Amino acid sequence: MNKKDYYEVLGVSKTASDEEIKRAFRRLAKQYHPDVNKDPGAEEKFKEIGEAYAVLSDPEKRRQYDQFGHAAFEQGGTGGFGGFNASDFDFSSIFDDLFGGSFGGFSSFSNGRTSKNRPQKGRDRLVEVNLTFEEAIKGCKKTIRLDLEDTCEDCHGEGGFGQKTCSACNGRGRIITEQRSLFGIFQSETTCDVCNGIGTIYERKCSTCKGSGHTKKKKEIEITIPEGVDNHYQLKISGRGEAGYNGGPNGDIYFEFKVEESKIFQREETDLYLTLPITITDAVLGAKKEIPTIDGNVILEIKPGTQNQTKLKLKGKGVKSVNSLRKGDMYVIIDVIIPSKITREQKKLFESLQATDLDNEPEIRRFKQYL
Repeated sequence: MNKKDYYEVLGVSKTASDEEIKRAFRRLAKQYHPDVNKDPGAEEKFKEIGEAYAVLSDPEKRRQYDQFGHAAFEQGGTGGFGGFNASDFDFSSIFDDLFGGSFGGFSSFSNGRTSKNRPQKGRDRLVEVNLTFEEAIKGCKKTIRLDLEDTCEDCHGEGGFGQKTCSACNGRGRIITEQRSLFGIFQSETTCDVCNGIGTIYERKCSTCKGSGHTKKKKEIEITIPEGVDNHYQLKISGRGEAGYNGGPNGDIYFEFKVEESKIFQREETDLYLTLPITITDAVLGAKKEIPTIDGNVILEIKPGTQNQTKLKLKGKGVKSVNSLRKGDMYVIIDVIIPSKITREQKKLFESLQATDLDNEPEIRRFKQYL
């Protein structure tokens, strides 16, 4: 099957500089990293751009690729890099350099083990937490139950027992092979397939973790949710994610909140909106109404002659800003309700009111001048 052109994979020209190639890889890696992108095919795309970068970021591999194309890396290829594939490249070092280790647990090209015997941060986790409207604005504590990869207790994360130097690579983790071609003898260096680049092997594989050094464990994590969180707000708990490899630190857990809508309030950031239905007589004569707020009920004064859709402001009655003392405001929207059915007595009262020339208001007179 024909492989895609590496330059096309990264979206750069064949004359792109090293910096342009690095920027393109950084952007695409963030977009398709399996920890971030759960779409079907994202992981394959991620591997594809990783392989392209592994070649184009190396001056010698890039020169061979420009001259011979993918044939340079096939078994017996004229370019002298026969047998090259993504697993032969130390992608963890790339991610440390480009992202400072922010994509912990990167293992798509090495079956969960690092390509070198070096500490590697564990995988981060993203967990969705459902909150009621009141829990979000008031804050609360929750206990979250998760299945997390942890260091195997039986082998202490080693993956086996009776550690010894790999005889296939003499502890280097890499194997050098020679290939003959029309252009002479070329050497290629690949990851040792016996020890997976670690340099050591074990006389007996751990049966508990099957050699991975990790096992799944059920854990309970108590989190304190601050006041004022909203939809998609993320709370980071450092060092409580998946276990690291080779003594590396644990990953982090990101709790993302999904807040249930209120049945009476509408929220816009830290401000709240409440629609208050009143009668036509309340609007004309004025009234005092008991209304709910997130801090308890209060009495709101409706002034005589209040118009429909009037917005009244209650300062400081909104939601507290996360990790701040500042609070938003609450706005009450007046909704004057016109009765759809009235009694005979009410009809007579309205007819009497109609005879008092209510259409003498400025707005009505202004409209009539265009008739």
